[in-house]
Amino acid sequence: MKELVVLSGKGGAGKTTVSAALATHWAWRAVLVDADVDGANLHLVLRPRANRATRFMEGKLPRWVSDRCTGCGVCTQVCRFGAIEGGQVARITCEGCGLCAQKCPQGALQMVERHSGDWFVGRTPCGPLVHARLRPGEGNSGKLVALLKEEARGLAARSGLERILCDGPPGAACAATASLAGAAAVLTVADPSSSGLHDLGRVLDLAQRFAVPAYTAVNRADLAPELSDAVDEECRSQGVPVLAHIPFDPAVLHCVDRGVPVSAQPDAPAARVLAKLAAALDDLMGPSESHNGEARGSRRSASDRPLMAGAPTEES
Repeated sequence: MKELVVLSGKGGAGKTTVSAALATHWAWRAVLVDADVDGANLHLVLRPRANRATRFMEGKLPRWVSDRCTGCGVCTQVCRFGAIEGGQVARITCEGCGLCAQKCPQGALQMVERHSGDWFVGRTPCGPLVHARLRPGEGNSGKLVALLKEEARGLAARSGLERILCDGPPGAACAATASLAGAAAVLTVADPSSSGLHDLGRVLDLAQRFAVPAYTAVNRADLAPELSDAVDEECRSQGVPVLAHIPFDPAVLHCVDRGVPVSAQPDAPAARVLAKLAAALDDLMGPSESHNGEARGSRRSASDRPLMAGAPTEES
């Protein structure tokens, strides 16, 4: 099983546009993962059906037991984060340290599991999609990314799919680090800008630390040719192949407005380049069993393929 992670180092570089296009070219050859749990949007383009939702529980949160509370105010006094007033907890500022519950003389605060978000398994026209939604202000995004990838690996094994395509989070912090774990390759999407060049360096350094082979695609390359050349030079200096220069293409904007991958307009300039990018990645990552039509279930239609063995589903 081979995993390709698409990273950008910054938001707005076009990472999800590229990931959605790759998903259409690798339809039902890969399990898809949206690892941007703070702002997932791959599902907006691929439109999964039969989503199965599961709560992501992480950390603790104080729960107020009103009939025990005497209004002494100790909880408010000891909370250094200003997260509790009269037993009412502001979850967005609460760090879950538990000091309020420990110091409450009446035991009116009890620490309970914290519902930090939800994760989903759905079926798209391109294959299974695993994605998540972290609640505002919640941490542990790296742990949720790791959970999504673990789920995707199990789903790939059960479905006979030999690849995982992971639309990674922006930046180079905890969530991006978690998305790279176990990857066979990383595709960095860079835009021709000063910030894009700087953040490309951060992601390439991260890939090097994980010993993951890296490739680059330059998005909207023709908008700033000098900076696009600078991206090429940075990649050349680090021995990273540049696989594609994706042109600025109004068709991409029209497809985003419609909520479809740019591959829906296969004759568009950007779509043609992305098709070549998918073929180049095929060659670099090596053929998968499902690509040769030999994988278990490779001849089944999309509607016949399982999401989870014996798992309940919920239409969304």
